[in-house]
Amino acid sequence: MGAQDCWVMVVILGFLLQAQLLNSKNLTCNPNDWIALQDFMGNLTTKLEGWTTNSSIDCCDWEGITCDPPSSGRVIKLELSKKRLSGKLSDSLVGLDQLKTLNFSHNFLRDSLPLSLFHMPYLEQLDLSYNEFSGQIPESINLPSIQILEISSNSLNGFLPSHICVNSTRLRFLSLAVNYFSGNILPGLGTCSSLEQLRLGMNDLTGGITEDIFQLQNMNFLGLQDNNFDGKLSPGIANLSNLVRLDISSNNFSGEIPDVFSQLQNFQYLVAHSNKFSGRIPSSLSKSPTINLLNLRNNSLEGSIDLNCSVMVTLNSLDLASNKFTGPVPDNLPLCRQLKNINLARNNFSGQIPESFKEFHSLSYLSLSNSSLHNLSAVLQILQQCRNLTTLVLTLNFPDETLPDDPNLHFEKLKVLVIAYCRLKGSIPQWLRNSTALQFLDLSWNHLAGTIPRWFGSYRDLFYLDLSNNSFTGEIPKSLTELRSLIHGNISLEEPSDFPLFIKRKESLRGLRYNQIWSFPPTLELGYNFLSGPIWPEFGNLKKLHVFDLKFNNFSGPIPGNLSEMTNLEILDLSHNDLSGTIPSSLQSLSFLSLFNVAYNQLYGRIPSAGQFQTFPNSSFEGNNLCGDHWFRCQDTTSEDRHESPKRHKDNIIGLDVGIIFGIAFWLGLIVSVIVSFKFMVVLK
Repeated sequence: MGAQDCWVMVVILGFLLQAQLLNSKNLTCNPNDWIALQDFMGNLTTKLEGWTTNSSIDCCDWEGITCDPPSSGRVIKLELSKKRLSGKLSDSLVGLDQLKTLNFSHNFLRDSLPLSLFHMPYLEQLDLSYNEFSGQIPESINLPSIQILEISSNSLNGFLPSHICVNSTRLRFLSLAVNYFSGNILPGLGTCSSLEQLRLGMNDLTGGITEDIFQLQNMNFLGLQDNNFDGKLSPGIANLSNLVRLDISSNNFSGEIPDVFSQLQNFQYLVAHSNKFSGRIPSSLSKSPTINLLNLRNNSLEGSIDLNCSVMVTLNSLDLASNKFTGPVPDNLPLCRQLKNINLARNNFSGQIPESFKEFHSLSYLSLSNSSLHNLSAVLQILQQCRNLTTLVLTLNFPDETLPDDPNLHFEKLKVLVIAYCRLKGSIPQWLRNSTALQFLDLSWNHLAGTIPRWFGSYRDLFYLDLSNNSFTGEIPKSLTELRSLIHGNISLEEPSDFPLFIKRKESLRGLRYNQIWSFPPTLELGYNFLSGPIWPEFGNLKKLHVFDLKFNNFSGPIPGNLSEMTNLEILDLSHNDLSGTIPSSLQSLSFLSLFNVAYNQLYGRIPSAGQFQTFPNSSFEGNNLCGDHWFRCQDTTSEDRHESPKRHKDNIIGLDVGIIFGIAFWLGLIVSVIVSFKFMVVLK
């Protein structure tokens, strides 16, 4: 018996002794349970509603506790998920020696895990996920009844407890994901003969997958994503005969994907994106009758895409983006009758979108950005026949073409349209007016001109509009202040859970990143155009707007104080315009504002100093005649001087310059006259 086991025995004996002393007090709660619960409460820094130190109240009636039998029995369940508990756990919990379920998930519990927690003979379910526990899992584990062990999303570290099943052979579910476990997976998990789900994602694990994991015949879910595993993927994966889902994404696996998946009769989901796999798609995947989701994005796979769609009758999502595939876009994809979501972006395709796509009636999501496509008009003519198409991403194609204005184009169900970074000419086409379901429209980084149409304001669900980096002119149509989704915030947009929308550069982020639709905040992005006129006070109606960007235009007039009514605003960029007047003090009430920029306008006066304004740098205000306590010091001048506009100040400077020039000219003339007169007098003499 080790030292840790001896310590557990000491704790248990201590509780038994206390229980005998308390028996004479006629507790309605079992003495062992009463002591354990009181000590548990004593280690918390928050109070539990309904819990008390009054021994006359039956603990079986407390919130989160289940007893068997129901009244004055033994505590068998302690379930306190999402109670905002803080503090730490102690060894007292071992006193709940009949406990079967312990759930403290989604709280703020911290410090190390007590050893006694792993020596509870009847415990079947232990869930400590989403807390702040740290340190290592104890080496001594004896949980003979445990079936579900969930300790994900904490700050645990050290080596993975591969010995966990030595005395816990009934374990079916093990999740240690989202922690800081490091090193190789040591042999030992192969003894978990009952294990069905193993989740180790988002740690710092290295090396390869230990071979004894492939002995687990009951395994249906294996999640190893977001670690540092490397080397080749072992063909031993085929031994997991009941495997349904495998996620090895965001690692450093290399070489060819083993062609063994035909041996997995129930296999449905392969997520292997962001590795270093090379070669071709193995035939056991390209001809799989069971595969539902195939995600091989961001690898170095090559060759043509040859899928046997007559066999792949369950394929729903296909993501092969960011590889080295060549040849044409596969024309047989419409024969995959269940295929709804396709991402083929950033490959080396030749040719066009096949005519067969006119019959692609199951297609809902299509991304072909950066795929060397041309003839946008023909592409849209084909894709409009996809009657269930809701998301279309065609970024970085069709260089210098014209955005078609064919009135016969019609995308009835389209919710997301992204045709950015294409240098397209023309104007916003009328056919977009009929796509009334639009929620997300990005036509940025083109050469589009003309005015922004008034009918944009009639979109019922539009929450993201990016027309930046074009050549639009005229005023912002006031109808944009009436966008209902930005007033009421009823945004509901479904998308494939593992599909990125597209890659987009954000100034506040480092470099490029994948963005999914749900990650984009409600936005009006109109910067870098030639728009003019006022900023309408009615924009204050858009209470759900998060990003309002009008930089590098020709807007004039004051900054409306009504913008303070945009209570969810995080970014307000009005820099590099011709705005005048002062910064409204009402903007200090925007408590979520993290970026504010009014640089290089014609503003004057004092900068507000309350609220978020204390956090903005000098660069947000430069190029104006502004001052403030924490920025540019205000001069001690008269009230009229302090409120002098940049234009008037400029006129004064010009007047002063002219006066100086005339003064110098006068004195030079006088001096010259004196000299000439003097010389003339000398000559006369």
